[in-house]
Amino acid sequence: MAEETKRRILSGMRPTGKLHLGNYYGALCNWLRLQEEYECYYFVADWHALTTEYEAPQSLSGYVTEMVIDWLAVGLDPERCTFFVQSAIPEHAELYLIFGMFTPVHWLERNPTYKEQVQELAHKELTTYGFLGYPVLQAADILMYKADGVPVGVDQVPHVEMTREIARRFNHLYRRIFPEPQVLLTEVPKLTGIDGRKMSKSYDNCIYLSDPPEVMTKKVMQMVTDVGRPFRKQPGEPDRCLAFPFQRLNQPAEKIEEIIRACRSAELGCVDCKKMLAQAMVANFAPIYEKHLFYAEHPEIVRDVLLQGNRRAREVARRTMAEVREAIAFTLEFQLW
Repeated sequence: MAEETKRRILSGMRPTGKLHLGNYYGALCNWLRLQEEYECYYFVADWHALTTEYEAPQSLSGYVTEMVIDWLAVGLDPERCTFFVQSAIPEHAELYLIFGMFTPVHWLERNPTYKEQVQELAHKELTTYGFLGYPVLQAADILMYKADGVPVGVDQVPHVEMTREIARRFNHLYRRIFPEPQVLLTEVPKLTGIDGRKMSKSYDNCIYLSDPPEVMTKKVMQMVTDVGRPFRKQPGEPDRCLAFPFQRLNQPAEKIEEIIRACRSAELGCVDCKKMLAQAMVANFAPIYEKHLFYAEHPEIVRDVLLQGNRRAREVARRTMAEVREAIAFTLEFQLW
């Protein structure tokens, strides 16, 4: 009996710097689980990074290798997943162009995250065609591989819905080629940076996967805890503590119950609590840190992984674009390649 074909998913990350614990718990943990169940395509979204980093693109190439090192270090397996670089697959740009020809502007303007990001990144000039149209590029990324599902947080759901609308519009105008991908909702734990704000490279408040044990320990000890507990002898409230979500992610259940009881009875102070957390986190992330060191010392492995992944991805992309060109009657009989 033939082996059942796995359903396909696609997801990507922008190479804008080292990956932090927010990236790990918010995406990579889910990617690890999904590689057991699906045919996974995970890509370096360097063209997407240009939508906000177009003034200084020089740093992006270095971040590509660094990010893929983190993927490998956490346990993503290139034998089970296809890793590729978006800009290495020129068919993405071609499909993006075609989709842009029939995507109504008001679809993009109603995107709820567009105005939010413009406000959040007010220090950058983002009233650009590329930034407005990046959901169309996302649609090209997803539909190129005819993904059945897209793992996203709830804030990205409108983007997947726009991809579904673009697929429907293409299928209606020409012929049915693209599936309508489903949302695979990712539960993202509510984690903050060490200063209590959103964990972000721009705030310089991140704990990175590549942080050495002593650096991770130092950052944990700087974490904001229970702002409603100004004195050591005063009872605390774990649900009010900004460091406590990290305890839940790094301690066994019985230890969590012990911490809650000791905090609320003032038997455990915030400093000692953070020492326990630092010890647990350093132990839990030690294998990832060791693998990170290994791949950082062997960049040729990362290069080979990406080259192989690029080849696999481009084979799929070429097949898809052959169908698309036929559907729109652009057979390119005079092409030079």
